[in-house]
Amino acid sequence: MPSILISNARVVTDGREFDADVRIEGERIALIGDSLAARPGEQVVDARGAWLMPGMIDDQVHFRDPGLTHKGDIATESTAAVAGGTTSFMDMPNTRPPTLDRDALEAKYASAAGRARANYGFYFGASNENLDQIRSLDPKASPGVKVFMGASTGNMLVDDPDVLDGIFRDAPVPIITHCEDTPMIEENLAGYVAQYGDDVPVRFHPDIRSREACLKSSRLAVELARRHDARLHVLHISTAEELDLFERGPLIRADGSRKRITAETCVHFLQFARGDYARLGNLIKCNPAIKDASDREALIRAIADDVIDVLATDHAPHTWEEKQQTNYLKAPGGLPLTQFALQCALERVHDGQLARAQVVQKTAHAPAQLFDVVDRGFVREGLFADLVLVEDAPYTVKREAVLSKCGWSPFEGMTFRSRIASTWVNGRQVWDGTNVIGAADGQRLQFAR
Repeated sequence: MPSILISNARVVTDGREFDADVRIEGERIALIGDSLAARPGEQVVDARGAWLMPGMIDDQVHFRDPGLTHKGDIATESTAAVAGGTTSFMDMPNTRPPTLDRDALEAKYASAAGRARANYGFYFGASNENLDQIRSLDPKASPGVKVFMGASTGNMLVDDPDVLDGIFRDAPVPIITHCEDTPMIEENLAGYVAQYGDDVPVRFHPDIRSREACLKSSRLAVELARRHDARLHVLHISTAEELDLFERGPLIRADGSRKRITAETCVHFLQFARGDYARLGNLIKCNPAIKDASDREALIRAIADDVIDVLATDHAPHTWEEKQQTNYLKAPGGLPLTQFALQCALERVHDGQLARAQVVQKTAHAPAQLFDVVDRGFVREGLFADLVLVEDAPYTVKREAVLSKCGWSPFEGMTFRSRIASTWVNGRQVWDGTNVIGAADGQRLQFAR
């Protein structure tokens, strides 16, 4: 590949913002400097007035592949991802079949090769029956083991206390948890069904999948992690109360040590709140549920205060027809988010609630550090050139621009104050601000363990 010179950029990395030129040679960043002269034949990108950042590493997506590919697949959803500035993703194991053994895990990696436009990692799943498989997992093979603690579909609900204890004691990789308490949710739902029958209004979703159900399950996960000194990452925190379970401070401490228990929230929890159910209904039904405006504000503060360590999507597409079911009980939970996630996160910068460097920390640096990702997540010489160029210019989300297979977005009609001008993955431009370009050359993520 010819070298690429990105000139006059405002670079955001390592907690700093500075003006610089960035040269890409092959797959990697070769040089960061001032007033670099273009070489003969070198492609030059004038980034004047734009922000050059490491691409988002989304550690929580459901690309629906294999088995649910009418909703999305690795090719379509990674295409949407790079259009939104995401350069690496980590996909969840609750597919059909679920990723509960080594053969299923390697089959997903094989399926992604030549189809994924972004770099990829796949989680290993936990069930009540596969503890031995978890114990023998190669730490370099997966970012982590996903545990649905009390709420899931299929056979991935882990509710056996002995199995849970064994996972937290013996897992050789970080433990990633979805925390909601199923018995509490079922009791809540029974009460609303008794009152409304099959016509339960969607506005009660945050009361059915309640804050108490989240807190009970998250508290159990944290207790188990502390008992066994396990590395625990609690996904999609949705309530203010759960924040008290987590340590305040940077992911990497001043002495070089790393937090053992970390927390994550998602972009939709920063954008929507209970009042939006009246307008969007089942389109914003997700698990855990979007809750109150006060929770939203608490989560944003927790990002600023380093209580929340990672910002992700939980991208989980369903077809328009599935989401249009008027029966709340039948409409599936999950939102397509990856294409506009970074723009949504940057709205908090435009609102003065977060610094741009904080968004970069939570969407790129922290996922790379937390999961031991090799040579990605920063704008640094020698690292892979996984980069996104962002312009401060209005961008209105329109349905015809949606690249996810489901063909719709909960952000439709919203005008963001940022737009994704370019995305590079492994040194190749894959998004030019209007079109996805080039081949699907995403690479398997490597983990330094």
